[in-house]
Amino acid sequence: MKIIRATFTVTLPFRIQKEGGIYISSCPPLDVFSQGETVKKAEENLVEAVRLFINSCFVRGTLDKVLRQCGFVPMTTTPKPAPRKPPGRQITVPVPFPFVFHDQRPGCQG
Repeated sequence: MKIIRATFTVTLPFRIQKEGGIYISSCPPLDVFSQGETVKKAEENLVEAVRLFINSCFVRGTLDKVLRQCGFVPMTTTPKPAPRKPPGRQITVPVPFPFVFHDQRPGCQG
């Protein structure tokens, strides 16, 4: 048995708006929200909320179903990079996934 750690990075649009004395941050594609006393803290808290959301879906085995419910679909071809900057603000979220590796293939020593 070997523990393998992989980190996937997702880039998603987000919004921040001030309501009263706090900033509300949201990631509309995943319907995830957070907040903070400053714009920076609201963004940091949203990154953490999205990371926890994705990770918990993965651990429960529901990530594919949840992403499909949010409107994400697998791409059949690799898109060419867009030459222009995407519209709006975006967050980049590193999502660590720890795996336990049990290789039962002949000749493998995992």
